[in-house]
Amino acid sequence: MKTIWIVLGVVVVLGLFLVGTYNGLVGMDQTVKQAWAQVENQLQRRYDLIPNLVSTVQGYAKHEKELFENVTKARSAWANAKSTADKVAAAGGMEGAIGRLLLVAENYPQLQAAQNFRALQDELAGTENRLAVARMRFNETVQTYNTKARSIPTVFLVRMFGFDSIKDFFKVEGEAAKQAPKVEF
Repeated sequence: MKTIWIVLGVVVVLGLFLVGTYNGLVGMDQTVKQAWAQVENQLQRRYDLIPNLVSTVQGYAKHEKELFENVTKARSAWANAKSTADKVAAAGGMEGAIGRLLLVAENYPQLQAAQNFRALQDELAGTENRLAVARMRFNETVQTYNTKARSIPTVFLVRMFGFDSIKDFFKVEGEAAKQAPKVEF
């Protein structure tokens, strides 16, 4: 009878451990998804501001056709991105295009003085700051998840429960996105 109680106790403890591990992974997985949703929210805000900024700059810099086409292409890449990796790549392309757009705008003093442009530029700067914070939080949640998912004994249970064994961080893709844009006239 004592052996049955010991076996039953071990089964209950093991069951509680499995349930706790599963629930922990569910919570962390949802936290990563929520953090990514915040990144997407800020990226969408950025892409919503871009047409207004481009239109304002276009009025002053009509000869910058290639730049405006690149901004439009980068914005389309974001709209057509399906996976997280595609969205990260599109965001990197947009960052370069925005940088070049703002550098072009600096060469037009009358544009810099326009209140509408300044307001849009301030909105974009605020969005970029929010985006940086959202990316940081996303990467922090990914780090927490990856640490838990790769730790013993959880590592043995992750696939059994159907979770990702590792989640990707948000990182800048490509060398072009890591360098400051150059604008030449």
